[in-house]
Amino acid sequence: MDSFIPVGPTMANGLGMALVMSSTTPLVLLDGGWRVEAVSGSFCRAFGLDPVDIVGKPIFAIGGGEWNVPELRALKEASAALRTTVANCEMDFVQQGCAPRQLVLSAHQLDLPDSAGNHAVLGVADVTDLRRGERIKDDLIHDKQLLLQELRHRVANSLQIIASVLMQSARHVQSEEARNHLHDAQRRVMSIATLQHQLAISDSDDVPIGPYFEELCKSIGASLIGDPSAIRLTVDADGTIMSSAMSISLGLIVTELVINCLKHAFPDRRDGGIIAVDCHTTSTGWRLSVTDNGIGMPISPALITRGLGTGIVNALAKQLHGEVAITDNTPGTRVTIVGQSAPLV
Repeated sequence: MDSFIPVGPTMANGLGMALVMSSTTPLVLLDGGWRVEAVSGSFCRAFGLDPVDIVGKPIFAIGGGEWNVPELRALKEASAALRTTVANCEMDFVQQGCAPRQLVLSAHQLDLPDSAGNHAVLGVADVTDLRRGERIKDDLIHDKQLLLQELRHRVANSLQIIASVLMQSARHVQSEEARNHLHDAQRRVMSIATLQHQLAISDSDDVPIGPYFEELCKSIGASLIGDPSAIRLTVDADGTIMSSAMSISLGLIVTELVINCLKHAFPDRRDGGIIAVDCHTTSTGWRLSVTDNGIGMPISPALITRGLGTGIVNALAKQLHGEVAITDNTPGTRVTIVGQSAPLV
């Protein structure tokens, strides 16, 4: 309540005192000059004061002067000027011989007849334990974030080591088919390693999809496109932010589609090849497309490869509630996935 119910002038002070003195919450009844007229027993117990020593004194002069602080004076001025409740004024309370405490003060102007004069009730809440708990919680969260960042950094390094081992193995196997499988596995591992690297330098699990795709495609291009002038890999993405789980799935989709373009769209590695990755937010979710200007789709849809890569793309798209569409780009091919699951931003 912002004020007491108005009462007659003969009853005002007596009723106000009774309400304050019986309160289990630390309360002080103050006159217009903020002299103590009544005080609750809970207030006296909380701060080790005797009501006989403080009634009739200005609130700023009680105890050993520990209430004579700028926060309390500012609360007095604000309460008098606004003629209403002023709450949540926090102050550090230092009382001789006691550990420092944190208090939250509120001043309630009383709606009394003019003959009763101006009165206010000062409420005091000790939030020391609450603030200590909040600090402990914040410290634990901070420590957890540091550990998580370190874990992500180590995971990213481990994945890069695994990718290097796969690449080395691919160079020594005799079978062309086995070599291709090892290369594919290496690129899939690198796509996840790139995401882990992005998370390791981020303060949260939220991933800006544009920079992530830029780094991912740079990594794929460095390992697969020997001559950047022959085939150019571009990224166009808005400021969409996605969860790490969504980003992993989309990164794997992009990896599979770009690898597929490099395998099948440019068999002769002719100059002027372009692979464009595009990702934007829509009114209902998101749209991802990978487009090339290569040799185009097979004449018969039945000739479209149904290999591991295609299966991975379809499975991941389904997991993200997305629909996959393959269209002729004339020249080249466009694969589009339209997702219904909303990104974070």
